[in-house]
Amino acid sequence: MRLMVSAGGTGGHIYPALAAVDAVRRQEPDTEVLYIGSERGLEKSIVPQRGIEFKALEIQGFRRKLSFDNVKTMYLFLKSVGEAKKIIKEFNPDVVVGFGGYVSGAVVYAAHRMGIPTVIHEQNSVVGMTNKFLSHGVDEIGIAFEAARSQFPTDKVTMVGNPRAQEVAHMHSHFEWREYGLRNDKPTLLIFGGSQGALKINKATIEAIPAFNERDYQVVFVTGQKRYDDVLSELSEAHILVSENIVIKPYISNMPEVMPRVAVILGRAGATSIAEITALGVPSILVPSPYVTADHQTKNAQSLVNAGAAEMIVEADLTGEKLVAVVDDLMNDDVKRLEMEQASKKLGVLDAADQLVALMRKAMADRNTK
Repeated sequence: MRLMVSAGGTGGHIYPALAAVDAVRRQEPDTEVLYIGSERGLEKSIVPQRGIEFKALEIQGFRRKLSFDNVKTMYLFLKSVGEAKKIIKEFNPDVVVGFGGYVSGAVVYAAHRMGIPTVIHEQNSVVGMTNKFLSHGVDEIGIAFEAARSQFPTDKVTMVGNPRAQEVAHMHSHFEWREYGLRNDKPTLLIFGGSQGALKINKATIEAIPAFNERDYQVVFVTGQKRYDDVLSELSEAHILVSENIVIKPYISNMPEVMPRVAVILGRAGATSIAEITALGVPSILVPSPYVTADHQTKNAQSLVNAGAAEMIVEADLTGEKLVAVVDDLMNDDVKRLEMEQASKKLGVLDAADQLVALMRKAMADRNTK
């Protein structure tokens, strides 16, 4: 197979795309893959590290308010479509798959116009602007949340799950808490607001540390690389001591290896995070970001809450006192955590990447019979 994938901007788009590439390569080791990303997105550094050929387009998103920047956005989109057509003609893919981000809009649109089989994957419960734009032209649409089905042309939609879940579920972890100076025989709470950290989560956690110091369970507090020094300064200025059962780190690079050892995770409700959580069956306390399009993280989190797999705290209600109360309720109740773990695992789609590959093959077969 000659596979072209496109995704840009955030890990929520990039990692599912990479998981799908891995699934194709498992089935067909001689598959040729070309990844088209943006010049300014994370994919520019992440993708080449995985041994995948990478090309970048210059593109930017639309402003939601009236702005002259949107004139430049339209110009860059049309320019990117033209460049994408040249790349497609040269690579000659059997199928083109988009995973979201503005760059995938130009690439998948160009492929559709050239008569190449196309597939898009939507990771969130609320459909992004790019995938809405593409949905009427592509051959197949894969979704990770049933709530997204009604937002697409229903005859094209297949529930496949998030490919990242399959990748994480099959990883083998040899991690032990002793590597962090903690004990392996104590339940551990992981607080993680994303690679850049979440200001409100960090603030509430700082307020909660005096109470956490006195608990029997352990806490790993991941601040985000850019906020680590600020957190340490705030703790020092407030004269807050940190006991031996708490570890503060700027970032965890091997998160999929650490998560299976976690009793409860507290963090955001991005699509990739939820895919990882449900693949591993980790009980969670979700604090959806209110700064994302159409408040989709709240809808993502609600799907877990409704299934009994998670608790949710609205960011506006998040304080140190609230955080401690919700955490205590879970960390001190083994039975409740076990019930949430089982509910979470039921939501995990552990063959999502393989299902998406099947959708690619369907798009190719259907196009060949037309």
